[in-house]
Amino acid sequence: MSIAKREHQGAMPSGGSDGSWRLRVVHGRQKVNLPGEGANNSWPLGSRKCPRHLPPSGGIEGRAMNRKDTLPVTPVATGVTDQRLASLRSWNLGLTLLHLVQAVVILVLAGSFAITVTSSFPEGPPGTAVPAPDALFDVPVGGAVALFLALAALDHLLTATVYRGTYERDLRRGINRFRWVEYSVSATLMIILISFYSGITSINAVIAIIGANVAMILLGWVQELMNPPGRTTTTMLPFWFGTIVGLAPWVSIAFNIIGSKTVPGFVYGIVVTQVILFFSFGLNQWLQYRGIGKWTDYAYGEKTYLVLSLVAKSLLAWQIFGGSLAP
Repeated sequence: MSIAKREHQGAMPSGGSDGSWRLRVVHGRQKVNLPGEGANNSWPLGSRKCPRHLPPSGGIEGRAMNRKDTLPVTPVATGVTDQRLASLRSWNLGLTLLHLVQAVVILVLAGSFAITVTSSFPEGPPGTAVPAPDALFDVPVGGAVALFLALAALDHLLTATVYRGTYERDLRRGINRFRWVEYSVSATLMIILISFYSGITSINAVIAIIGANVAMILLGWVQELMNPPGRTTTTMLPFWFGTIVGLAPWVSIAFNIIGSKTVPGFVYGIVVTQVILFFSFGLNQWLQYRGIGKWTDYAYGEKTYLVLSLVAKSLLAWQIFGGSLAP
């Protein structure tokens, strides 16, 4: 395989009639061949007659490569080929449309239903009874649902158009930063709405849930950063830390659901389906980094993320719409 090639116009060191010579260094070969006639057109490597040993004044740019020289090769994530990237672009464009249409429909059809976020501030020393919560602000549920759908549409649109180059370079490196940034906002908004429907409306609890969910998602990003293609070992530490942190909001939701005397049926449906789907994202990453079955292919895992995102957001949107937003 040819490793380096240098060309120079000037006088031939010997032989030749066109007033030019060309040097080609071939990795692993024993000779350096030059065009021309006769036996003078090649020298054993290491010979002082070989042009690779000429001083800089001889006109050779830089230095010729030794047999031990190698060019750095950047490992590419398994399955991330030009054909698969083109397919993912089509998927992202299609998902842009699907999420955007749903966002518009929800926004147009949703009623004015809102959930109030509350707060309770202490009015005495520690141990003093906390007063009844006061209303802080209202969250229009229809707008919140439309927002997490619109955020997904924006993510897919950007990765298919303006930031396509960055997105595809990242995928070759086994990373999708756009996924984690979008999830940190859209999935957090989703878990907040699920918490609202479970009766968790205190601003303190909402802040804690936001922090836990964002931390879980960003640890997913760290998992990818710490396990680039071509690695010799795989660490699952960020994954397991993220799993522990991500369980916290669901434990809080389950506590409220179990302790409540009356829970609408559609709320049970939301909690059960969404907890399964939320942790399916984690399962997808675990299968990727354990290299199980089709998940040895990074592009397959990326497409699975796209499907899971569409299903989770669409189901939650219409579960909420059917339960409390439909006119």
